[in-house]
Amino acid sequence: MNDNDINARLDFVRRAERLKDTLRSGHTTNGRTESVADHTWRLTLLAITFADLFPDIDLLRLLKICILHDLGEAVDGDIPAPSQVGKESKSAKERGDFQTLMEGLPDPIRADFLSLWDEYEYVQSSEAQTAKALDKIETLIQHNQGRNPAGFDYAFNLDYGKEYTDALPIAARIRAPIDADTLENATRSSKRG
Repeated sequence: MNDNDINARLDFVRRAERLKDTLRSGHTTNGRTESVADHTWRLTLLAITFADLFPDIDLLRLLKICILHDLGEAVDGDIPAPSQVGKESKSAKERGDFQTLMEGLPDPIRADFLSLWDEYEYVQSSEAQTAKALDKIETLIQHNQGRNPAGFDYAFNLDYGKEYTDALPIAARIRAPIDADTLENATRSSKRG
């Protein structure tokens, strides 16, 4: 390893810092708009908290996928699920942004990171399937927990990501009390509106 290699890796980490300022549509309990980095942190926390319930999962691989899954959003931002016109166009754009962000990294690292990103995006492994389910669960938790603006569409969340959470029995069980919270919030929100 030479100094250029070290500097290239440091440059990548510095560019990835943009994720801290890339905002999502959710809000924290204090009402601050959530960043993608906030979401990624809690997704990885969910993964290690529930890891024992997914005994056949390679935890290191799952954590790598969780950390990398939204990193492309550091380039051009997040597109909230209700605003996504077509999954393929969002996917291709985010993949290209991720590749741009990784420019300068050594080829083996770039290839490994892109392979993990693709694995997640196209649900090509048990780890990717688990990451997808937990990703949706984290979003639902934040939407229920956050101080959202008036008119927030809680009802949208009742179906959001079900194809991923329902695919894993334990994820469906984890989601059940979250859906109860979502229904309660949707009901309360509709009474105010």
